[in-house]
Amino acid sequence: MNLSELIVFIVYLLFMLGVGVYFFVKTKDGGEKTYFLGGRKMGAWVSALSAGASDMSAWVLMGLPTSIYALGIGQVWIAVGLAVGYTLSWIFEAPRLRKYSIVANDSITIPQFLTNRFLAKSKALQIICAVVFLFAYTIYAASSIKACGTLFNTVIGIDAQTAMYIAAVVIISYTFLGGFSAVCWTDFFQGMLILGAMLLAPIFALFALKSGNITATPIDDPNFFNAFNSKLDIINGLAWGLGYFGMPHIIIRFMSIRSQKELKKSAKIGIAWTLFILIFAAVIGIVGRQMLGMDEELAGKELVFITMVRKLFPAVISGVLLSAVLAASMSTADSQLLAASSAFTSDFYKPVLRKGKAGEQEMLWNGRLVVLIVALLALLIASNPGSGSIMDLVSNAWGVFGAAFGPALLLCLFWKRFNFKGAVAGIAVGAVLDILWFNVPFLKNLGIYELAPAFFVGLIVSVVVTLCTKAPSKEVTDLFDRAMAYTDEEN
Repeated sequence: MNLSELIVFIVYLLFMLGVGVYFFVKTKDGGEKTYFLGGRKMGAWVSALSAGASDMSAWVLMGLPTSIYALGIGQVWIAVGLAVGYTLSWIFEAPRLRKYSIVANDSITIPQFLTNRFLAKSKALQIICAVVFLFAYTIYAASSIKACGTLFNTVIGIDAQTAMYIAAVVIISYTFLGGFSAVCWTDFFQGMLILGAMLLAPIFALFALKSGNITATPIDDPNFFNAFNSKLDIINGLAWGLGYFGMPHIIIRFMSIRSQKELKKSAKIGIAWTLFILIFAAVIGIVGRQMLGMDEELAGKELVFITMVRKLFPAVISGVLLSAVLAASMSTADSQLLAASSAFTSDFYKPVLRKGKAGEQEMLWNGRLVVLIVALLALLIASNPGSGSIMDLVSNAWGVFGAAFGPALLLCLFWKRFNFKGAVAGIAVGAVLDILWFNVPFLKNLGIYELAPAFFVGLIVSVVVTLCTKAPSKEVTDLFDRAMAYTDEEN
């Protein structure tokens, strides 16, 4: 056990808890909107880095670099797909979603927006969304908790199961206490830490290789540097970008920004941050292969970044840089827990179970209870040895969200004729097909990432059902026009 690294980790975890306590005290008299959306008062820097950090979980430090390290730069198409998808979502989806969510009865969750967009009395959309949220976010949060266990086990020697429990307690605590504001501010600090670690590690590794302090290992795989070796790698990598259009814990940040002016600034910051992260994730994989050689154990346990940092830096600095893995894991898990909680509490518990009679304090404490329950379920999945790798868990959850909500949200924002039945059909078909594609051997063996077919089939179903059913009412189309014409001066 390295005492210096342990002390750094403890200080870092205590800081995260401190942020949660601070926002609990500051916002304890706030209501549902404050807890789940920060009162729509987030600034550009916090929103941008929070969106990025909640997206880039431990897979960007452990899973993606290790994939490139083991399989070659054909895996870089994942980074390309994500960069394109993230950029397009900020440029085209974010401005309309922020305006429309305000005009649509000040919606504070994605399911609320989808329902209010159609002025629907039916709760079908909210119920379907709540079910998908709870299912996918439990799997997604499990990947982050599992990464924390791997980190503590590798670096400090703590039993992986025990480490997962410690990480889960810290994540639950500050999310439980501080809500959206605590999540965004912790994500802001974590985003800075992630960027710093991913810039420093490959730069110092290259210097060490060039100076001869570390002997470079020749890469003997003739296809390692061939990015066009596999058409499936290209298709599957680009398909990852589709997920951004329907990723609730990321796009909810679009809705929380205080103004359209701040949103434009936030978009520039967020896109630049993400591009740097993805580029250096690829560089870590390539440099790691030269620095460490091909090691099946490192590849199997997704330890390339961790091993590089521990070889390059003294204990205190490595502890700070390895805290980036904690940061990546926790910044995603907290956002997922809060999004799952808001979906169940605001979109199922209050309108369906309590028939709209739940008060503000009841909603807040119910939301906190759901955070606890989802985290415990995620912990059970992460603790299961057969649950798969960090990258596997992330890709499963990412696929479900992208296929279910991506087509529906884009059509909501860009197609005036889109109707409620089309949205219900598209979300249901997208989610079900994604899950079936992953679990049916014949479909899975095709080697195509399930998000791609499920997204496009969901899109087609949404359009066909809309055209085959009654057009939306004048009130709904007028709402669309008001949203497109909305300015912050009206607020």
